[in-house]
Amino acid sequence: MASITCFLFLLASASLAKAQETRSNITKSSSLSPTSNSSSWLSPSGLYAFGFYPQGQGYAVGIFLAGILPRTVIWTVNRDNPPVSAGATVLFTNDGRLILRSSQGQETSITSATGSAYSASMLDSGNFVLYDPKGSVLWESFDYPTDTLLPTQRLLAGQQIISSISGTNHSTGIFRLKMQNGGNLVQYPVNTPDTAPYSYYTSWTGGTGDNVSLNFDVDGHLFLLNTTGYVIKNITSGGLPTNSIIYIFRIDSDGLMRLYSYDLNQKGNWSVVWRSRSDECDPKGLCGLNGFCVNNDQQANCQCLPGFDFVEPGNWAAGCERNFTAETCKTGDAGASYIIQAVDSTLWEDDSYSVVSSTDKDGCKQACLEDCNCEAALYNGGNCNKQRLPLRYGRRLVTDPTSALIKVGIAKPFNTNQNKKEITRMDILFLSLSLLAFGFVMMAISLVLICKNNVWSYQRIRKKIEVGLAKDQAPRLFTYAELELVTDSFKEQIGRGAFGTVYKGLIGEKMVAVKRLDKRLAEGEREFQTEVEVIGRTHHRNLVRLLGYCMEGTNRLLVYEYMSNGSLANVLFDSLESRPFWEERMEIARDIARGVQYLHEECETQIIHCDIKPQNILMGENRAKISDFGLAKLLNADQTRTFTGIRGTRGYVAPEWHRNQPVTVKADVYSFGIMLLEIICCRKSLELEFPEREAILEEWVCECFWNGEIEKLNGDEMVDEDELKAAIKVALWCISEDPLLRPTMKRVLLMLEGSAQIPMPPIPSSSIFTDKSFVVIA
Repeated sequence: MASITCFLFLLASASLAKAQETRSNITKSSSLSPTSNSSSWLSPSGLYAFGFYPQGQGYAVGIFLAGILPRTVIWTVNRDNPPVSAGATVLFTNDGRLILRSSQGQETSITSATGSAYSASMLDSGNFVLYDPKGSVLWESFDYPTDTLLPTQRLLAGQQIISSISGTNHSTGIFRLKMQNGGNLVQYPVNTPDTAPYSYYTSWTGGTGDNVSLNFDVDGHLFLLNTTGYVIKNITSGGLPTNSIIYIFRIDSDGLMRLYSYDLNQKGNWSVVWRSRSDECDPKGLCGLNGFCVNNDQQANCQCLPGFDFVEPGNWAAGCERNFTAETCKTGDAGASYIIQAVDSTLWEDDSYSVVSSTDKDGCKQACLEDCNCEAALYNGGNCNKQRLPLRYGRRLVTDPTSALIKVGIAKPFNTNQNKKEITRMDILFLSLSLLAFGFVMMAISLVLICKNNVWSYQRIRKKIEVGLAKDQAPRLFTYAELELVTDSFKEQIGRGAFGTVYKGLIGEKMVAVKRLDKRLAEGEREFQTEVEVIGRTHHRNLVRLLGYCMEGTNRLLVYEYMSNGSLANVLFDSLESRPFWEERMEIARDIARGVQYLHEECETQIIHCDIKPQNILMGENRAKISDFGLAKLLNADQTRTFTGIRGTRGYVAPEWHRNQPVTVKADVYSFGIMLLEIICCRKSLELEFPEREAILEEWVCECFWNGEIEKLNGDEMVDEDELKAAIKVALWCISEDPLLRPTMKRVLLMLEGSAQIPMPPIPSSSIFTDKSFVVIA
């Protein structure tokens, strides 16, 4: 009873102190600028500040401790928005709104206050408050914590704080602390259910009430309190209050909770008074997908599974990706190209699709090798749990008997006899080519001496083309007459696009596709040859190869390898019978992503395609290839056949084209996202004969996704719901209105391969959601 009385006295004292706290007065029309002397509003003591602080290459807005280095950020406005430039301002408007205005004039609300504020104040408690005309609190930052709590601040039932990405990047991280309605204080990774299998810290106070809160006293005392004023549990003991020592409580980017103290008289560093765990490997997901945490003297160290490397060295949370190319199940020989490597004494999330019981470790290895779908297995005490990648929440625990058995690709064995046969064949081939070359020379001499008519001249040209094409790796220069011969006077048209017409041709026994550009597009292009040579040096299995070109007079022609199976548009839209199955369509999407990533990140000269669409994806025997990938680079800005000032095809064009904003590789990401939706749904992005709400594919997908009705999108096809949901989430990220929110193509590929987590995409601002409730699906 005495402890309760003492506590109530302290609580009343804290409340009285808060009520009588001196406050600064920020009036309407006040403003802040990041590069001026008025970059922040200070609390009366000067301890806390609200305003701009450096973040990355720009500035963020939030609350931080003033005069303490390094800067300690307490709270951040719209923490996941990109940094703003030096031209941004914070305005307390005359109509009582607190807004952030970018240098381009775009306004973002800083608070969620429902009424008009009369004044504002930065308090010495670290709380930023808006007041109504009567002096009552209209809004306060203490009600919306990010990753930090300050003394006198509470975490109410149902609330949570989420870690930052790092000490310098205060965007939303990967760990959360939640005060659950049942009275339990629990830590989880983000994007997980509030259930025990995902927790890694708990106060073990479940069932103590629906309105338990986490409280923080000025003396560093953290405790759980119910509505009757009873202290359910002390998290930290606290000490004697003193004006010289301040405390903060934070969930750090490594997932651990820490209570920090700072002595204002000492002017030293922050000291850790308490932390939630001594083992830094406890937070689940610290090492990302396909990574596991190893505890070295209480220090966390992340490692990748065998056959994997870090996606971003130095950024553990990004996880690991394969360092070999996995074969598909279509080969029919599931284990021939793989070995099993074991990672013993490790814990992982069990997400198995099949369990083999009563087997030993070797039997488990063999079972996984013989199962094409098995990419890893967790073996524990006679049970073999087959899994698909990625694995997550991995950590090494010496006392745990579980072994992770990982399927790793191996190089093909070296066959000496086969090698000798190949050498013999090469000798025969070399001799044959030599004799053939000699024959060509003799034939050419004979032809010059004997025949000078047009028929024999044409034959000589054809031989010249064939030999030249065979020996040249870079695109070769053709004459117009040569290409006229190759295409039989441009007889067989196989396609027509925005930039020209494509004809079928034959060089020797090799089929080619010859694109003749519209003359209006080709005239006066002085850098045509240079650009063709740049594009000709691009070699990737998912790009249609450029074999040659012609630039004779006003004629501009391009010679490509011939793709026998038509375009992706033909495959998806023309016939129900020819449509590939779900797995085949997803492999097509990954092929396209690999090609676009190569253009964006791996070419000697970066290439923005500008016209990603199914008609420009050509289908070979085993893979999809991107065509026209250099055409946008070959044409000037005013050389477009779609609509003025914009390159690309209506429906696939990124919003920034219309806004006259700088266009980057993210324009291709947007077009890829639209096409990915078409691949998922096997329909065009615009279908006018459909019902109005379904006519525009991206709007229809958004509505179905956010309303939890994705089963409407795949018709009668049987598709795994999780795989369908994951693919849709990737597409929705790609078609984000803001280019900065769109992932890179490398990130897109990792998400499509299942090697990277796919967070929930941003909710679109489309009017289809106005005044409409919808279900957010995880």
